Amino acid sequence: MSKPPLIPPSPSKKDYADTANDEPGDLFARNDPFVLFADWLEMAKKKEPNDANAMCLASVDADGLPDARMVLLKGFDAAGFVFYTNTHSAKGEELAVNPKAALVFHWKSIRRQVRVRGIVSQVCAAEADEYFASRARDSRIGAWASKQSQTLESRFALEKRVAAKAAKFGLGKVPRPEFWTGYRIVPTQIEFWRDRPFRLHDRMQFVRQDLEQPWSVHRLYP
Repeated sequence: MSKPPLIPPSPSKKDYADTANDEPGDLFARNDPFVLFADWLEMAKKKEPNDANAMCLASVDADGLPDARMVLLKGFDAAGFVFYTNTHSAKGEELAVNPKAALVFHWKSIRRQVRVRGIVSQVCAAEADEYFASRARDSRIGAWASKQSQTLESRFALEKRVAAKAAKFGLGKVPRPEFWTGYRIVPTQIEFWRDRPFRLHDRMQFVRQDLEQPWSVHRLYP
């Protein structure tokens, strides 16, 4: 069996120096990971061409097989990180079986990454209703029409469902489906990674064993 082609190493740092990672002072002087995350997200919004709030969500199915996909962060605070989806989707069913998840934010333009691990719970109905009402009308109708993650026989079948739901609601209010809600990842670990020359990257990990306890902070070897 022939060997797969090797991927060449990345160019040296002098070829793509990122001045955003060369500011004076210690960026890890924060003792609150959510404040640091907010700073990095704002930096990413100024540099990333699309969806600075995109994150990889990893969950585990009933057989213990990991699953991952990209979703959009729709809110965060000291309570956790929130995204929305159909509860009958693959991720919704996996989180119902095992309510634990991991997130990864990778901002290539600023060469930074944040990893999150924690416990998952659904947001309250009022919070889900408020966010659903803020979505574009077509997106709200789409949420009703899509049997997310189920087999779709044709694109035309999807368009028929969208048209049927649009006709049903007409010009009236489009309420939130009971099968569509938000999930909050309440972190027990948050790691911040910053690219540095010669692979000597900065890594800072915030850990708490109990959600009521303060964070402990550790630097990690790259």
